[in-house]
Amino acid sequence: MANKGSFFQKLLDSLVGGKDADAAKKKQLKNIAKVLSKTHFKFYKPSSDQALPVMGKFFYDLYKALSPCQILFNSQPNPNQYKTAVINFGLSDNQKALIEELSEEAIVENSKKMPFDQLKAKMKSDIAAFTGEFDQAKIQKIDSLYRQLLIFKSFCLFDYYFILKKFDSTIRENEFSKSPRLNAIDASYIANDLKDFLAVLYSIPTNEDWTDLIQLLKAMRGGNEPIKGSQWTKITMRLNQIKASRVFEMIIQLTTKDPLYAAKYEEKRELIVEDFIEKTKNEAQEAVKKLENAQKNSKIDALLKQIFGTTDISSLQYYTDEQSAYFLKKNLGGFEFTKPLNYLKAFLLEYVKRDVRQYADLVLVRGKWTTSPFTAEMSDAYNAILEYSEKITIFDKKLSEEDGEYGKKLKTLLPRADRDKEAANIIKTTLRDNNNIAREYIVSATKQLIIFAKITKLLIEDYQKNRPELMTNWKELERFAETPIAELGVNVYKKIYLVVQLMQGLVGSGAQQS
Repeated sequence: MANKGSFFQKLLDSLVGGKDADAAKKKQLKNIAKVLSKTHFKFYKPSSDQALPVMGKFFYDLYKALSPCQILFNSQPNPNQYKTAVINFGLSDNQKALIEELSEEAIVENSKKMPFDQLKAKMKSDIAAFTGEFDQAKIQKIDSLYRQLLIFKSFCLFDYYFILKKFDSTIRENEFSKSPRLNAIDASYIANDLKDFLAVLYSIPTNEDWTDLIQLLKAMRGGNEPIKGSQWTKITMRLNQIKASRVFEMIIQLTTKDPLYAAKYEEKRELIVEDFIEKTKNEAQEAVKKLENAQKNSKIDALLKQIFGTTDISSLQYYTDEQSAYFLKKNLGGFEFTKPLNYLKAFLLEYVKRDVRQYADLVLVRGKWTTSPFTAEMSDAYNAILEYSEKITIFDKKLSEEDGEYGKKLKTLLPRADRDKEAANIIKTTLRDNNNIAREYIVSATKQLIIFAKITKLLIEDYQKNRPELMTNWKELERFAETPIAELGVNVYKKIYLVVQLMQGLVGSGAQQS
């Protein structure tokens, strides 16, 4: 029995407590209604829970005043346009001129008028001058203006027409030639709309200076003001009163029977200047890099045609761009020196084993030297060049997926690379090792070609002397030469010189002449 009594007592207490809570809620709502009645905003009638035509008139006046701004914002849906407009508004005339100079079009045009090194120096100077004008105050001012623009845009693009259709179903969008016939409506019908309105209203810093924004809007509209400064000032004064009185919050509390309701809003803040500076720098640098690559590729194509008579050269089977693509797709890296190694191998096959060998046989085998160090140096360089031809072939075969040391490993690991971190790391390491080998072969072989070419140049000069100093039997060698020895020597020197230039352009400092 004691347990039964305890149960019924708890039930009774909960019922009494519920009644007390309900009474307290009603009392709160009654007090809210009393506070609301003392405001000078007669938007709502608590006794009938109706939103009155005066509220509709408030939204209609906003809709009418902001309509040109709505049209402006709706005509420019791309958010980047607003960022550009704000930044341009904040730039000095000098910065605007510098941006023009840093555009791809201007860089391309300037590349036709000045040496490339001068163009790069100009770009760096222009970037420094452009970024130098962005002090902290200027950055903050532009970022703040953009924040204001976003807030103002949200306020303008609020769906006033949707609310007004509830007060007057005959109203037409963006037509203000006649006054609407606004009726009292059930306030609960627009409660959610009012909550959405408060979200944009409360985000507006109505006490800030909006002069720059009004000027910005005018500039965005081609010199026509979508809203006058005096007009916006009156609106912000009215909005301040609305916010201070909390009239809409109280209406929402009463119509939703929720005395604890409080407006929720997010402060919009986005920093745009730093990104813009970085974007401007990157685009200028990219434009220069693009030109540099175009010039480099043009120069490389010209060298290839001089050396091979064509730009279509294929001498490797496995260390190729096609094979590299499989790894690049999975972000594992790739083969970095496919082109220079391919060209070098082709040169060693097609030219060294023909013309260079012919010249070497004449001067190293049949030639009678007066100075032995040059003989040994040229002979060592020639033998090393031939060895690199064989080394490159062996290296390339090791990348065969069928029987190559590296190729089989890469083929086995590649399918697992997406889910197996260790497999991916092994592939990356293997590719890196392969690239190191390829680069070492290119650099070392090029150095040996340079040695051979330097001594060839000395021999060409020696041949032309009345009394040769390096070789004593030039006339005898002429009898064994299929091509006149002077012509052959010049051709060998020129071809090697071109290949060295090619390797230097593709690989960089490691393949430079000493």
